[in-house]
Amino acid sequence: MNSPLRRPEEILAYRTLRDVLGAKPRALWSAGPADSAFSALRIMAEKNIGFLVVLEKDALAGALSERDCARRLVLERKPAETTPVSDIMVRDVVTVDPSYTFGDCLRLMHAHAVRHLPVLDRGKPVTVVSIRDLLGEAVAHHAKIIAQLERERLESFISTV
Repeated sequence: MNSPLRRPEEILAYRTLRDVLGAKPRALWSAGPADSAFSALRIMAEKNIGFLVVLEKDALAGALSERDCARRLVLERKPAETTPVSDIMVRDVVTVDPSYTFGDCLRLMHAHAVRHLPVLDRGKPVTVVSIRDLLGEAVAHHAKIIAQLERERLESFISTV
């Protein structure tokens, strides 16, 4: 029977973003600070996403979510076609790097009441991790653990028969 002790990398809370996100390339959707809020919303609608990083010369300048648009654009009755992204974006963005763990990301999201974290690798934005990404990873991880436990239980049962 396998050891009941698990290595840290087998415990979801200790897995790094590098491991969670894997080697597959992920899209990074962005807008510029001078782009109109309308063009940013169009990107979000076309890509079926709710968050964009705002890049200026390939550096993170801010972030824009659908919630930001609803609160700072629609509710303030600003025209989407002429309002620049810089007027409604969040400037103080909470970010992570690929060495952050699953648990670190959840704690940051909870502490800062955010659902998206831009991932910076050596200061350069490379992707965004969302609460949905983390939830999907948790579901897959728990399914794997349950399957292992069921297999161990079956092996234990078979060995006693």
